[in-house]
This record gives sequence, structure tokens and C-alpha cells, in this order.
Amino acid sequence: MFSRAVRPTVSLARSLSTSSQNNAKVAVLGASGGIGQPLSLLLKNSPLVSHLSLFDIAHTPDQLDAALQGCDVVVIPAGVPRKPGMTRDDLFNTNATIVATLADACARNCPEAMICIIANPVNSTIPITSEVMKKHGVYNPNRVFGVTTLDIVRANAFVAELKGLDPARVNVPVIGGHAGKTIIPLISQCTPKVEFPADQLSALTGRIQEAGTEVVKAKAGAGSATLSMAYAGARFTFSVLDAMNGKEGVVECSYVRSEETECKYFSTPLLLGKNGIEKNLGLGKLSAFEEKLVADAIGELKASIKKGEDFVAKMK
Repeated sequence: MFSRAVRPTVSLARSLSTSSQNNAKVAVLGASGGIGQPLSLLLKNSPLVSHLSLFDIAHTPDQLDAALQGCDVVVIPAGVPRKPGMTRDDLFNTNATIVATLADACARNCPEAMICIIANPVNSTIPITSEVMKKHGVYNPNRVFGVTTLDIVRANAFVAELKGLDPARVNVPVIGGHAGKTIIPLISQCTPKVEFPADQLSALTGRIQEAGTEVVKAKAGAGSATLSMAYAGARFTFSVLDAMNGKEGVVECSYVRSEETECKYFSTPLLLGKNGIEKNLGLGKLSAFEEKLVADAIGELKASIKKGEDFVAKMK
């Protein structure tokens, strides 16, 4: 078995090869967008996906139910991207409605599918998805995932760059949420083990937390992270499919319903299985620096979660 440090990149490469077969129906909702297009291409190239169903409000608005029927996995990158000066929370009103509508369709057409939410703000859209599924009486907390994999990909790349390592052989768990200071890279748990002086550790952590904003600024109004998010979304989807296929030892971080902290939802490393989350691996041993990061994130996370729950409670 590959070690956890190298597995993610190997997994994506293997999933794009022709060495394995599976009969999984996967839907991408928001397939014609900046993330949706390259994500769909990556999924289509994988033998893990036998049927790929694409939906987007721009071109197939009347075919949502048909796209979802019989799906095993649904990936949702739908929504509007950030522009310079916007926070992920600024996207809330538009994307909350989109996600609620799509979650409603999932609940009606494929209630047992694995639901992977990319649409921001993930800290709120996962509670929205969960509450909508609850309204239909089909909520399974082990099958609803907030895709935070891009934070891990970035953390791996930045650590590798600073240490002269191959990013494919670096694995930094990232816990918490998927916005600003709620993104908590656990450098102390990095494989292989790395150390940084306090000032460099602080700067590295800040860069990982604000990497999305760095991209938004660089694109100067043309959108947010697209290719990198598509890669991260594909990696997470392939991990889910691998686990559903019976592969053992598949671990990914994701923002899910959690009892690990006082927040109802929290991202931690998860052992995936045939039915979604097999075991929440928790926070692990944190450094004092990381403990403070967690404490600083709790308030914002709780507010984002409540915002999502309140949105669904007020829906007609």
C-alpha cells in the first residue's frame, strides 16, 4: 500500500489510467463553469466513472432531475466566483439559493448519493445542503462533503517549495473550514516531518489561508481558482469512488458534520469507505500555535454555520 504521504497524487494518476474499472454514475452540477469544465474533463477520463452526467443552468435548465437519477456521486461546483475585494461570504446570497435548489433536486432524485460541495462559501453551503436533505428526511451525515482539498494541495505545494521537496510526496492535513482564518494547516503533522522558525511558520500559514484571495487578485476580476480547484475536486471524487469500490486506507480531509469540536461542522482527516465516512480521524496532536488557530476559527465557523441553517429555515 502506498503511504499516506504519496497516495493523493498517485491516486489521481491511477484514476486517469486504464487499469481499473467501476460502474459509477457521477453528476457535475455547474458543468459549464470555470471549474466545471476542466473538472468534467478529468472525471470523463477516469475508468472509475462509467457514466458522467453534466448539468448547468446556462444550457440544460430543464434536465436537472434527469441528470441526477441513479447517481452515485454528485459534485457541485455551481455558483458565482469571487471577484477582487469580495470575501467568500459575499457570495452567500446568490450561491446559497443555487446550492439549496440543487440539494433539493439531489434529495428527490438520488437521496443516497455522495454529495460533494465545491460551491462557496463552503462553511455555509454544507449546512444548507444538510438542512435541505433533512427537510426531505434523507439526510445522511456520512455522505455530505465540503470539498476543501484545494487547501491541502496548496499547503503541500508551499511546504514543498520552501523545503525543496517533491509536492507529490508531501502531505499536510488541513482542518477547520474553507475560508480565511478557518483554514488551519497542521504543519506539525506534515509527512515528511518539517520544521520552520516561528516567523516563517506564521507567514506560511497566512499564505495558505489567503491563497484563494491571492488567485482572485492575480486574475483581476476574471474569476477565482479554476484549474487547481478542478484538480482538487477530481482528486477528492476519485478518493470517494476508490473507497466506494472497496479500496482500503483512503484518507482525505473534508468539511463535514462533526463532533470533534464545539462546531457542528468541521474539517478533519476522514477514513473513507463504501458508505462515505467510515471514521473521523479527528484533529490529532496539535502544537500550541495550531491550538490557537483552532480557537481563533471557532467563532467565525459557528456564525457561518448558523447563517446557512437560518437560510434554509426561512425558505418557503
